[in-house]
Amino acid sequence: MQTLNHPQQPAPADLDDVLSPEWLTQALGARYPGIRVTRVTPGPVVSRISTNARFHIECEGGVPGGLSPDLCAKGYFSEVGWSARETGTFEVAFYRDLAGPTGVRTLRSVYAAIDPGTRHGVVITEDTVARGATFLDGTSEYTPALAAESLGELAKLHASTWGDPAVRAADWLTPRLEACLAQRGVKEIRANFESDIGAGVPAEVRDPELLVKAYRALVSLSSAATPWSVVHGDSHVGNLYLDSDGRPSFVDWQLVQRGPWYLDVGYHIASALTVEDRRRTEDDLLRHYLDGLRAGGVEAPAWDEARLGVRRGIIHGFYLWGITQKVDPTITRVLQHRLGTAAADHDAFAAVTG
Repeated sequence: MQTLNHPQQPAPADLDDVLSPEWLTQALGARYPGIRVTRVTPGPVVSRISTNARFHIECEGGVPGGLSPDLCAKGYFSEVGWSARETGTFEVAFYRDLAGPTGVRTLRSVYAAIDPGTRHGVVITEDTVARGATFLDGTSEYTPALAAESLGELAKLHASTWGDPAVRAADWLTPRLEACLAQRGVKEIRANFESDIGAGVPAEVRDPELLVKAYRALVSLSSAATPWSVVHGDSHVGNLYLDSDGRPSFVDWQLVQRGPWYLDVGYHIASALTVEDRRRTEDDLLRHYLDGLRAGGVEAPAWDEARLGVRRGIIHGFYLWGITQKVDPTITRVLQHRLGTAAADHDAFAAVTG
């Protein structure tokens, strides 16, 4: 893989600037020399912490070949988002440096840059919704067949970066699970578990202190784990879309980092499927993922090691959704139930604490 340290370019702090013909002409000119954007028609804007703004462009002499006129900008433009803007730098770096070389199915980026002064990153991608894509959430129907496809994409990501020296040299991929412990913990988990949100979490794992202890142990294990690769870091079904051909594709790369493969795989299997589908197909899905690693030229973990890894990956997802706030309670409830049940089924706490 090529070196991952590319020059950084300024990225504006204001959405109106991003959607101006002048700025877009300059931003897109690096990839499409000679382009001159003459008109921008704003579309829907979704703003939570990050802001996603869809828009349509017109160009002098027509839109260049290979560039869609329907685009989407993602940045941290709101007052709330600005304070969290540095979380977006990891996603920008992924689209800038890794999306192409890894070949993982994701949004096609046409601009990705981080302002070196403000640390604000902006990504512009093709608007996949305009091409017929459907974005998913935790309540979306997701079948084992789709899970096999998305696990294949994770295998592609992992195999292509497996122990890569360039990946090790990239500071932005430094493991940072420990930050999840620093931000939230027992208080937030207890609030969820004692409310209707956590009602579906089995009693044997509905213990905030034990979950925090387990996650702390997982952080220690994963920081020293070998082999490692680039992991998505937050591989639940809500970070997927189905493209116009119905193929699952990953988005939202804010937690991308170096880590053990199982952080993605255990989390994904346990969160994407209903409990019944997961219990029925999880071993076959794990075999499918391991086959994907081998197809990518990687010596896959042995079966017992892989099963242990899946148990540990479940803890990662269970903790992230245990501390989750300000998400639609319907979604949080579904994912806490799925991940908590998987943790109970697999005695997952014992996989990290002994």
